[in-house]
Amino acid sequence: MTTENSGGYGDPILSFLSKAGAKVGDDVILEMKDGNTIEGVLLPQTTYERPTIVTLKLPNGYNVGLSINRISSITLKQKGREPSFIHPSKPASASGLPNVTIIGTGGTIASRIDYRTGGVKPALTAEELYLLVPELSGLADITTKAVFNVYSENLTPRHWSKLAEEVASAVMEGAHGVVVAHGTDTMHYTAAALTFALENLPVPVVLVGSQRSSDRPSSDSAINMIGAVRFAAHAQVSGVFVVMHAGLSDTSLTVHLGVRVRKLHTSRRDAFQTVNGTPAGTIKGEEISLRPGFAPRRNSFDGFTLHSSFDEKVSLVKVYPGISPSIIEGLLDSGCRGIVFEGTGLGHAPRHLFDSIKAAVSRGVVVAMTSQCINGSVRMTVYDTGRDLLKLGVVPLGDMLSEVAYAKLSWLLGHHNDPAEIARLMRSNLRGELADRRLI
Repeated sequence: MTTENSGGYGDPILSFLSKAGAKVGDDVILEMKDGNTIEGVLLPQTTYERPTIVTLKLPNGYNVGLSINRISSITLKQKGREPSFIHPSKPASASGLPNVTIIGTGGTIASRIDYRTGGVKPALTAEELYLLVPELSGLADITTKAVFNVYSENLTPRHWSKLAEEVASAVMEGAHGVVVAHGTDTMHYTAAALTFALENLPVPVVLVGSQRSSDRPSSDSAINMIGAVRFAAHAQVSGVFVVMHAGLSDTSLTVHLGVRVRKLHTSRRDAFQTVNGTPAGTIKGEEISLRPGFAPRRNSFDGFTLHSSFDEKVSLVKVYPGISPSIIEGLLDSGCRGIVFEGTGLGHAPRHLFDSIKAAVSRGVVVAMTSQCINGSVRMTVYDTGRDLLKLGVVPLGDMLSEVAYAKLSWLLGHHNDPAEIARLMRSNLRGELADRRLI
């Protein structure tokens, strides 16, 4: 047996399996040193399992792990096959439906069980997602394209540029709407980035994810995908949105603006919530309910512009007790061009950072302030700490979410060089990311 089809097993287990001619998926009999015999299907060994453990699926459906030290021999009873993903057949689409492009980037919504590790890995293409949810064929004429196949924590502003270009291309080719299948960990960052990069969108662009992989019984991927495609195909609005579960049940989904949403739970299916605002709408079955006036209606291509450049030399820094000035100094030494602080409370940072902040501003680095509080607005004129930071040149960002501020600053630095102009635009409400006035 070669290491390629060993199912993760190594010696001494591999020697037993090779002698028996057995591999993962085969029905085997283990002769135990105590005289007992155990029969089952040989399962792969996970990366995190002890190397001396043989894993079987018993006839009753339970799995059991047995130390090789307790086994005297392994006998092949019947050949089987390794667990595999079977590509489904493509469903037929009805004629006359609106065109929707699904762009795949990876993440849990495009993941399945990795039988080597016992975890999940990005493995499904955008087309496979479509094929696994045949209901989509009754909602739209689907075109699919896989741009990336990675977990969203591995995405960078460079990926945002590529993704914005792909979305713009789909729109210009006549898509009635675009769905971006995305990992949930950084989906709100990407939603903000696309909101800035795609100006005057004529159609809806919907980011959608899943908290649980497509092949788990509790997966939310199919329901989320159906809702996202329904919205992209039939909602009479334009812009960038996130569509995810509204609660723990499967009865409804929430539509969030791309610059007003944040992931607030690690694992719940309703992890995404609108912050400092009201959700844009809900989707219940075939019904789409939208908040009046929250976004422009579908429109012509007049004014649709792609601004896809993002600068990666931007940092998001959380203020905490004892934060060292060396963090700011290190960013400056690395050539950082922009810093977004997640300040405490109303937008504060400790005084021992002031010299480093002053040095950053003097070098032309744009330094902006958000709050690490979930709700509310930065108000840097209330306490002298905030007023002193303003005098140093720190830009207050009101109720803008820190992730949105990070994406916006990266985007602005990709298109402008004048720090004063960038600071002005950071304070300006360009895409609904900043309220003119918010009560504290």
